[in-house]
Amino acid sequence: MTNDQKGDHFEVHIGSVSGPVHTGKGDILVEQWQANMTRGEALEAAHQLFAELRAQMAEQAPPEMEEEAKAKVDALEEAVTAKTPDLEKMARIREWFVKHLPSAVGTVTSVLVNPILGKVVEAAGDLAAEQLRQRFSSPENSP
Repeated sequence: MTNDQKGDHFEVHIGSVSGPVHTGKGDILVEQWQANMTRGEALEAAHQLFAELRAQMAEQAPPEMEEEAKAKVDALEEAVTAKTPDLEKMARIREWFVKHLPSAVGTVTSVLVNPILGKVVEAAGDLAAEQLRQRFSSPENSP
């Protein structure tokens, strides 16, 4: 992007962006969506999300529950990244956090509704992706 120093002329060059782009005088906001992410890229990003979630469990879980919480994160990662994602297992694991570690439910849910996981599940079909969004984005599933 260039700005003509003598006036308010802006010249914006945008490559491959799938989503809104806003420009204006003074402030510039660019939103870039990763709609063209391949399944491999989405899986790699999902594995990183789960690594971060495990690290958060080390901080949020009481010492006596830390290993079990991390094991639940491992099981959740397996359910999400399986060739056919297991939404029922994902729901059961989230419910475990509701019952045993409610302080971490928001953290777990934020991973489940992350667009990256949506891309991973989309590979199993649009119906599975829609079911993921409905199941974990609905108000009754909020912490």
